[in-house]
Order: sequence, then structure tokens, then C-alpha cells
Amino acid sequence: MVIPVHDVNPVRRTPVVTYALIGANVLVFLFMPGLSGSVAGDSSLAQTCHLHAFLEHYAAVPRELMHHQLAQLVPTGEVRGAGCQLGPPDYVKSPVLSVFTAMFLHGGWLHLLGNMLFLLIFGNNIEDRMGHVRFALFYVICGYAASYGFALFNADSTDPLIGASGAIAGVLGAYLVLYPKARVWVLVPFLVFLPLRLPAWLVLGFWFALQAMYSSGEGVSGEGTVAYAAHVVGFLAGMLLAWPLKPGTPPPPEPRGLLFGRRARPRHTW
Repeated sequence: MVIPVHDVNPVRRTPVVTYALIGANVLVFLFMPGLSGSVAGDSSLAQTCHLHAFLEHYAAVPRELMHHQLAQLVPTGEVRGAGCQLGPPDYVKSPVLSVFTAMFLHGGWLHLLGNMLFLLIFGNNIEDRMGHVRFALFYVICGYAASYGFALFNADSTDPLIGASGAIAGVLGAYLVLYPKARVWVLVPFLVFLPLRLPAWLVLGFWFALQAMYSSGEGVSGEGTVAYAAHVVGFLAGMLLAWPLKPGTPPPPEPRGLLFGRRARPRHTW
């Protein structure tokens, strides 16, 4: 797998939404229970139980999304014997809202940093093209599409679904549509990390091909923990939503109303 480190694609405005999303993801991760010990390598059973209770509350669960069947017994965060104690939930969980909260949860530093690296490199240009508000909506829509798409193919799964990768996959799909010829500096692991400058269509096309292959079970040993199908759905959703902005597509017709005696000309931000 190639590791992108920089794209040669300048922006016209500061990507405040991209920076805010990165900041929010990092901040939420730092306050997730039980992860401080896992970073230091001394995670205890109590920390693990606390983390499981937290994820049960705020992570998206495919079975809940598809069937709205909420768990009757959930981890309480307490230790019981050699495992975690179960009990009735003391909260009311909304499966729809859990998709949004799950987009800011990560299972470890590598999970977080990998996602934020892709968002930092490719998100700024998509935000620059769409505008701040539209980009924020686009990001959330892609995240929801990815989660529900994964749940559609895993409707009976009770494993928690967390991470921003579904939404970020949408960003990658949009980048492929809008900037296929942009150059991306990547590190290719071959004995050492070789720096190469490759076109975006090759980098992102290769990434998508891997996700599609892994989602079908090819090249994955055993039962993996990565929701590759969510990446595929999010990527396709991003491509579809960005297609009207593709270079060469005709702009939407301007309204013919008058403003102060002159024909109104709306200011397009994307």
C-alpha cells in the first residue's frame, strides 16, 4: 500500500472545516475511555470494560441500523470476574445519531493518524472546490452512506462500527473525479520507503481497487476488523456527489430576477 504524504494542488482558501474535523477527531480520541492505557501498553481489564461500554453507547451497530433492534444487555463498564459486567442500558440510544457519533471514534493511534493523514491531504481541495458549508454536509452524507451501505451487507452484525474512514473515502472519491491529474507524493515500501510523485487517478484508483478486493474477501486472512465495504460505498457516494462539479459539466442556470435594477448574479462558492 502506498502512503500519500503531499499533493501538488494549491488551494485558494483556508480549509477551516477540514482542520476542524481533524481537531474534533483528535480531541474525541484523547477523551475516549480506556485508550490512554492501551497507548502505553498497560491496558487493564477495567479500562477495556469501560471502553466497551463507551463504544456500545456511541458506536454504530449494523443490526441496530437495519432492524432497530437495540441490545437488552450491554457492558456497564464494570468488571465481573474475568470479564465485563452486563446489564440493561441506562440510556436511550438513537441508531441514526450513532452513525454521526461513530464518525469521530477510533480504535487506536494508527487508525486515527491514518485517517487524518488522508483527510488533511485530500480534504482541503474538496473543501476549496465546494465551499465550507457544502463540504461539511458532503462529509456527513458520505459518512452516513458508508455506514448504512456496510450495514446493508451485514444486517445481522452486532460488532460496533467506528471511524471516519467512510466519510474520508467519500473525499477520496470526489478528489478522483475533480482532480484526477493532480500529482501526489507517496511513499512506496520497497525495502525502504521510496518517494514517488504519481497522478491522483493512479493513487486513488489503486486504493479503491484494494478496498473492493478486500471487501469481497480476497487477500484477507480470517475475519478482519476493517469495514472495507464501508470504504467502497463511501468512495462511490463521494464520486456521485462530486460529479456535477466535474470540469466540463455545464454550470446550473442563473436566476433571471432583478436586484437593484440589475440582473441578479449569484456568487458561486464551488
